[in-house]
Amino acid sequence: MQRPSDRWVSIALSVLLHGALVAALVYGWLVFRSPPAPHPTLAIEATVVDSRTVKGALRPPPPEPPPPAAAPAPAPPTPEEASGPPQPTPEELAQREEQRRQAAAAAADEQRRAQEQAAQAEAQRKAEEQRKAEEQRQAQKRAEAERKARAAAEAQKRADEQQLRAQDDNARADLQRSLAAEEHADVARSSAAVANWEALIAAKITRAWLRPPSARPGLECTLNVTQVPGGVVTRVSIGQCNADQAVRDSIEAAVYRASPLPSPPAGVQFDPDLHIDFKPD
Repeated sequence: MQRPSDRWVSIALSVLLHGALVAALVYGWLVFRSPPAPHPTLAIEATVVDSRTVKGALRPPPPEPPPPAAAPAPAPPTPEEASGPPQPTPEELAQREEQRRQAAAAAADEQRRAQEQAAQAEAQRKAEEQRKAEEQRQAQKRAEAERKARAAAEAQKRADEQQLRAQDDNARADLQRSLAAEEHADVARSSAAVANWEALIAAKITRAWLRPPSARPGLECTLNVTQVPGGVVTRVSIGQCNADQAVRDSIEAAVYRASPLPSPPAGVQFDPDLHIDFKPD
């Protein structure tokens, strides 16, 4: 396919060629129509002297040089040369005008296409910039949403952990209160059982005691009794007591006579070292 630029080059070369031909024809026609050059004339140089100075010195003048040969007359121009370059026909003029018009239209089309391509490229560039800006905004929105979601998840996780810790603390507190209550109940039960056990031991010792004449009413003595499993007494000592030595000795003998002592009730641990409050009255 021929490009508009190649068409313009062809037109310019054609115009230059026709112009050169027309100039050559005009130059030849002017040369052959010009009149022949005149014959050249001889210039004579002379010096004016006094006749008295040249007496006796006259000499015959030298012969004149022959005239130069005349240049040959140019050949008459031919009828074609005399008439000049041929004039273009109306068809050629119309063709040249049509070519010029087509060239101008092609140039205008080329310029319009270039402008359209430039406008299309600019529109594509702007569309691409808008697309990239929109993608960047969407990416920023997604990043912000993800950041908020992570923050919310972390906050929820911390809240759940705090709730679990609170529940664990409450559960531990409840367990501790329950254990304390059970322990207190066990201690109370154990204390009551121990008190009953000690009362049984004291009653058996009282039954085995032979009251001496020096014993007074309101007798109170603390007995330190060591026993082995089965209730067999191995040692007796009397602590604080408001009685004389005879009464002390009778009470110690009563403990040995009461051996073996009663066994501890269920739920009460066997204690080899007992502290018995002896109050017979």
